[in-house]
Amino acid sequence: MIVFLLTVPTVRAAELSVGTVKTVKGTVSLFRNNQILPIHEGDKIFKDDGLRTGRESSLGMVFKDDTLLSLGPNSEIIVKEFLFSPGEGKLSWVARLVKGTAACLTGIIAKLSPQSVRFETPVAHVGIRGTRFAAQVQEDKEGGHENQ
Repeated sequence: MIVFLLTVPTVRAAELSVGTVKTVKGTVSLFRNNQILPIHEGDKIFKDDGLRTGRESSLGMVFKDDTLLSLGPNSEIIVKEFLFSPGEGKLSWVARLVKGTAACLTGIIAKLSPQSVRFETPVAHVGIRGTRFAAQVQEDKEGGHENQ
């Protein structure tokens, strides 16, 4: 009985993952449950995870709906929401680029329900209606942000 109880959280965590890290170059950190952890190829990504690349670092990940997301150097993103249950009509992908650069090739959620995909930045929210996009958020001279 104890073995069963010890394995349940592991199985549940795998069910809740929203994607997988495919490539890591340089220093990349994961922010989860108030902890900062190193991240490696093959690691699972979950809703509410934050990912940050260091100088001369990059990250590539694939979500369960086949969305591809890449981060460039000195970038930070938060996976705010991910629902992928087409049979139940539950589809949503929301990410927030805090700083840096990101490139995305949207997956099944954007094809089935484009209005359910949103990419946020400190100064704008972008509804995705196409299949590819890139975004850059950089601090301006007064410490605020500007999008490009």
